[in-house]
Amino acid sequence: MKRRLSILLIPAFGLLAACAPAMNWAVYTSDPDKARLITSDIANFWQAYDQGKSGDLRQSLESLYLGKASSGLKDWVRLRLKSGEQLAQTVQAKRGYYESTRASTSRIAELEPQIRRSFGRLKQLYPEAVFPDVYFVIGRMNSGGTFGPSGLLIGAELYGRTPHSPTAELDDWEKAVTQPVEQLPYLVAHELIHAQQRYRMLIPTLLAQSVKEGSADFIAELIAGGHANPSLHRYGDANEKALWLEFKTAMHGTDLSNWLYQGSKSTDRPADLGYYVGYKIVEAYYQRATDKQKAIREILHIQDFDAFLGASGYAARFE
Repeated sequence: MKRRLSILLIPAFGLLAACAPAMNWAVYTSDPDKARLITSDIANFWQAYDQGKSGDLRQSLESLYLGKASSGLKDWVRLRLKSGEQLAQTVQAKRGYYESTRASTSRIAELEPQIRRSFGRLKQLYPEAVFPDVYFVIGRMNSGGTFGPSGLLIGAELYGRTPHSPTAELDDWEKAVTQPVEQLPYLVAHELIHAQQRYRMLIPTLLAQSVKEGSADFIAELIAGGHANPSLHRYGDANEKALWLEFKTAMHGTDLSNWLYQGSKSTDRPADLGYYVGYKIVEAYYQRATDKQKAIREILHIQDFDAFLGASGYAARFE
């Protein structure tokens, strides 16, 4: 997969904006009711899982799951899953957790009305909105969502947790990010917002990446009634000033390792607190705006992240 390294004007999320693959705009529609929500890979996974119980799990996953992959799952394999062997290893190591997600992941289609409402709400707030197909897949516990040429890709296993899910198999990051299926529409809304972003970035700084992720959470909350990172906000709200003072010393650099995409590497506090700081900056910008619809468009078309931060007035709160 070739990656473009020049200045881009693209929808960007998950990966660094300046390294994101080009999108296939043919899968996008301007009609929120015409985007497809595709769950066929979920059923195929559980068929493969059942067969693998009495045989070779890797072989059954490769033949019955990956071998029947939708175009979205094919993208997921390339971007996140990598191989049937790696998936089989994760499932074997966390079998109890995976089994506990079966009922939840099998009823994702029931959430379509809620997801469609958030699509419609975005169209009201941002008439330029486009809507990609959404593919729900089972991954290896390393990503909740990203995009590929086929559209939005959602790792459903992270959103299948129930009160009875065993957690002894999970690391601290997995314990923090796994959520019940009822929260899944918030993640879809987050990824949908990424598909609207048209940011010009030459250097993907911590500030730019954090605002990119935080704006997706903020607008997702406007359209869906919630966002995918409530645990970050519980910690962030209790430590907001200290986080900002730390963040501002690093925000013009490109080292994201203490703030974004950390997974289980963060041990002394929640991972990915850049999402929280970015959210608060965007929230401040939106609150100051008199024309809220115009503000949403501006949030989705940031060309100068330092200027956007200044216009938000967020930093001044701590001076």
